Amino acid sequence: MGEKMKGFHLIAMKVNEHLFGTKSKWSLVKIASNRKNLLIWFLVIAAVSILIYFKMDADQKERRKESLVGMCDQRARMLQDQFNVTVNHVHALAILVTTFHYSKTPSAIDQETFADYTARTAFERPLLNGIAYAQRILHSEREEFERTHGWTIRSMREEPAPASDEYAPVIFMQETVSYIESLDMMSVEEDRENILQARATGKAVLTSPFKLLNNRLGVVLTFAVYNSKLPSDATVEDRIEATAGYLGGAFDVESLVENLLGQLAGNQAIVVKVYDVTKPSDPQIIYGNQSMDGDMSLKHVSKLDFGDPRRKHEMICRYLERAPMSWVALMMAVFIAAIGGLVGYMIYGGAVQIVKVEDDFKKMQELKVRAEAADIAKSQFLATVSHEIRTPMNGILGMLQLLLDTELTGTQRDFAQTAQDCGGALITLINDVLDRAKIEAGKLELEFVPFDLRSILDDVLFLFSEKSRQKGIELAVFVSDKVPDIVVGDPGRLRQVIINLVGNSVKFTEQGHIFVQVYLAEQASSIMELKNKTSTNGESFIFNTLSGKQAADNRSSWDTFKHLDDGIFFDGSETADTDQNVTLMVWVEDTGIGISEHAQQRVFTPFMQADSSTSRNYGGTGIGLSISKCLVELMGGQMNFTSRPHIGSTFSFTVELQRYKRDASVDLKRSLSDDIPIALKGLKALVVDGKPVRASVTRYHLRRLGIQSETVSSMRTAAAIFRKYWSLISKNEKLPDIILFEKDTWISGEENCFPILSSSGQNGQSCKPPKMILLATPGDSDRAKVAGFVDMVIVKPLRAKAIAACLLQVLGINVKNLNGTESAEKSKSLHGLLCGKKILVVDDNKVNRRVAAGALKKYGANVTCAESGHEAVKWLQIPHDFDACFMDIQMPEMDGFEATCRIREMEKEANQQPNANNGPEIEGLKREWHIPVLAMTADVIHATLDKCLKYGMDGYVSKPFQEMSLYQAVAKFFDNPSIS
Repeated sequence: MGEKMKGFHLIAMKVNEHLFGTKSKWSLVKIASNRKNLLIWFLVIAAVSILIYFKMDADQKERRKESLVGMCDQRARMLQDQFNVTVNHVHALAILVTTFHYSKTPSAIDQETFADYTARTAFERPLLNGIAYAQRILHSEREEFERTHGWTIRSMREEPAPASDEYAPVIFMQETVSYIESLDMMSVEEDRENILQARATGKAVLTSPFKLLNNRLGVVLTFAVYNSKLPSDATVEDRIEATAGYLGGAFDVESLVENLLGQLAGNQAIVVKVYDVTKPSDPQIIYGNQSMDGDMSLKHVSKLDFGDPRRKHEMICRYLERAPMSWVALMMAVFIAAIGGLVGYMIYGGAVQIVKVEDDFKKMQELKVRAEAADIAKSQFLATVSHEIRTPMNGILGMLQLLLDTELTGTQRDFAQTAQDCGGALITLINDVLDRAKIEAGKLELEFVPFDLRSILDDVLFLFSEKSRQKGIELAVFVSDKVPDIVVGDPGRLRQVIINLVGNSVKFTEQGHIFVQVYLAEQASSIMELKNKTSTNGESFIFNTLSGKQAADNRSSWDTFKHLDDGIFFDGSETADTDQNVTLMVWVEDTGIGISEHAQQRVFTPFMQADSSTSRNYGGTGIGLSISKCLVELMGGQMNFTSRPHIGSTFSFTVELQRYKRDASVDLKRSLSDDIPIALKGLKALVVDGKPVRASVTRYHLRRLGIQSETVSSMRTAAAIFRKYWSLISKNEKLPDIILFEKDTWISGEENCFPILSSSGQNGQSCKPPKMILLATPGDSDRAKVAGFVDMVIVKPLRAKAIAACLLQVLGINVKNLNGTESAEKSKSLHGLLCGKKILVVDDNKVNRRVAAGALKKYGANVTCAESGHEAVKWLQIPHDFDACFMDIQMPEMDGFEATCRIREMEKEANQQPNANNGPEIEGLKREWHIPVLAMTADVIHATLDKCLKYGMDGYVSKPFQEMSLYQAVAKFFDNPSIS
């Protein structure tokens, strides 16, 4: 045993070393969970956000610059176009002067005509303040010219023009500039140069900016007027020779630009300035002021072409206001930073959580390994303790049984029987603890065999019948007719659950009743619906129960119970029979002390009771309900309870079973319905009981025996019915064969009715009187027999087999004659099976060998003992004459499993040798060596049938020996009868 424990600990240690010796690899999760990496991530996100801001801001500035370029170029283009239009009009007027003044004789133009024409066509030249024509006069022609016009040629200083080789006095002018008449346009050097340039090129010539008379800046446009049409390839000399005069106009540039800006006032406000940059070092402003206004960080220069290639002009544009903050870029940068930071933090948080989960998982793995090791150690400990306790207990109980089989005085037998009962209680407690250990270890396996549920309930009632009689409480069982007679499941575990519940009820109930009921789950749900409906009526039916005592749950009151007893409440048998699975609901109701509200939460907690006084007053360990709940859940059901202090408790549970197929090849014990004597079937009974629920229980048992029954509430009613029957005898109406009446109806003061019920005839007619049977306790039976009113007393609790035996006795029916065949089949006892059999008992414990040998010799077996596995192998060398071997499992040096394997190997070798001595032939057939080996063990946890079969054993018997388990173990090898 110690070596096994050591092996389990070594396994646990290796698993721990594997879990904690592995080095963690550097992974992305580990990197992401590092706080420094999170800080680096935030810095990267911040840098990316800043770059995004500057990129978007630069894009916005570029778009702003492109917008400024477009607006500036648009204004420059419009200004240039409007200037060119005006230039074209001036050029057209120059051609007009040439045509009508020099080509016509006499001239068609004079001052009045010129002034009138220019005034009418002024709308075509809105940018000109005025226009005038100056004639070319040579010095030799000056006197004649002055005499002809009657005025003297003046210079710009309003004085006679000094002598010069050539003059250009104004002879025609627009009324707006009439003050320049007779002024010599060549008296100023710059103007002279412009005039000479104009006649030499034949194109418009502009002056530098100057202030006009209205104090606004402007320029003068000059065109040469020729006295004849010149060819396109005319030379400079030809042009000078053909020049007749000069046509000039004063441009108001500021008005031109303001008019232009007025047209574009809807666009974004910008600052526009126009410069003459003929001399780059000294640019002259034409429009705008010299102050540095507007957004100085951004400007655009557009070139202007006014038609004079000698002069250069520019338009410079700036935004009136500085560029606003790029909120879109800022918001986008903040958004990117926030999203990036959030994503980084989420990744970090997730990674930290993953690392935490991984660490927790490793810790859980460690705890799991430790828990598994602890579970293995616990199971091994329990198995060891079980074996060590059950081994001496086997000796104690075995020796007590052998002692009881001897001749003892009454006192000695009482002492020995008491010691054996105490030992049995200790074994029961050990079994409960081991069951709990099996459930926790997941090693509890359920059987799947057919069984008779009603017979199991009868056995449970029989088990507690003596205690219930001593306490004077009513103990009864009722199974719905809808429940199948035979079901398939684990009868042992179902019996264990019901025994636990009924045992608790008997323990905690001092008066009233204990009522076990079984229904289909469909019926139970219908009962709950009926309960809800009837509960709203306000009627007091809670005391109309089995014993008349108040119960914690009213589901077993007559208002609900009568529908089940009539068989009309649930009508689902046709559909239910077609379903292979069947769900049963079991109720165990008592009128005991109940469970306090604060203790109800820990009812199913192992080793816990309602309070400390419970264990002192009633005993127990508090493990039964916990085991029962676990067993119910293993069988696919649930357990619940309803309890009211000082009133009682009702425990209910469901189990999943299957219907039994009659054609299945299963070795099943004959059910009660097959064993009913034919003489009982068809009998007629009258039940006299004032409590309808209790009367229904009696009728339930009678129905199981095939007896028709009718219920009345009092002896007077029964007497009235008998008078009715006497009047109907002539009509072949059959009287009841038996009358069953309860104790409280017998003592109710209606004794005068007994003569009527027990009389043999009335009105001259005679017949066989019915048998009077009292349902009572043992103390009441003697008084009833003395009174002489009854033929038989059936002592409660009622069981179908007990009722059948009493009825057969009171009716005088010979059971052996009716059921001789079945009785003969059942007459085989354990003594008959083992008598004369030679059995080898192998156990290392001397006391256990004596107990096992004594138990087997008791039944007539010839027993040989061996104290080790090696000795057993020697005894069973081929050939041998043993019929069976009882082998202990746990023995030093060679345990039972190894010894069995050696025995099977010897048998296999012997069976494979054709000329081997295989012993005597049986009915002409050669014997095959195979001795039945049954394991004897106190380790009920590990001693499972599968494990025994794996090592070649044929079964096992748990220590200490019990007659039924021993019979079941050996019967299939020696006689093979039908075993339940």
